[in-house]
Amino acid sequence: MELKNRVAVITGGSGGIGRAMARAFIAEGARGVVIADLDAETVGQAAAEMGCEGTVCNVTDESQVAALVAFAEEKFGAVDLFCSNAGAGGQGVLTDAPNEVWQRQWELHVMAHLYAARAVLPGMIARGEGYLLNTASAAGLLAAIGSGPYTVTKAAAVKLAEFLAITHGDDGIRVSVLCPQGVNTAMAPRRLGDGQTDGIIEPEELARVVVDTIREERFYVLPHPEVGEYVRRKGDDIDRWLNGMRRLRRKSQTAPE
Repeated sequence: MELKNRVAVITGGSGGIGRAMARAFIAEGARGVVIADLDAETVGQAAAEMGCEGTVCNVTDESQVAALVAFAEEKFGAVDLFCSNAGAGGQGVLTDAPNEVWQRQWELHVMAHLYAARAVLPGMIARGEGYLLNTASAAGLLAAIGSGPYTVTKAAAVKLAEFLAITHGDDGIRVSVLCPQGVNTAMAPRRLGDGQTDGIIEPEELARVVVDTIREERFYVLPHPEVGEYVRRKGDDIDRWLNGMRRLRRKSQTAPE
């Protein structure tokens, strides 16, 4: 999909990855860009600076996601691309992560993507085209060893994106899943095993990869291309991969933050 003259919605759009994607889409000639986030003042300032529309949305509330889509349609018409990008870190492994953290991560990293799909798919299917970009993480393909809730829910996000691609590919719906390692945002990882392995990239670099991937309509968006090789190695020999991840965990525990 070319972004010129398209309408895009981006959740988590006030800063970091979402803001960089909004700027990139505008530069590509998008006809309309709507960013959404939790704080009205922050999202309003970001939208004014970039020259796009902004609104408040809690993506864990399905009615608010539906209202976001209605807002975008009222401003610009049919939504061509929905970037379900909002997310947050969730520390803890298993026994030390309370149920509330697990539930919050599930709602934010899985159900929010489902709510977005429910909101835009009927119109996209009726038109015979549309694009869903769901932000997951390299942790969803591999692991963030310092965070069980984050890793597990991001893995579920990848699987949901796969399922959407399988189920609606013949309806003209294209799906991509964004799986970066460390990005220079407020959520940048501090430890090797949580995403620093191949360096921290800038959000603008990630956004360029997103644009290229959407243009080529590929499923994986891998701003750190090394991740693709790690996934292949994991598939070739899961036991060897698990041993390697345990070594990385030990190394990261002894490394200074």
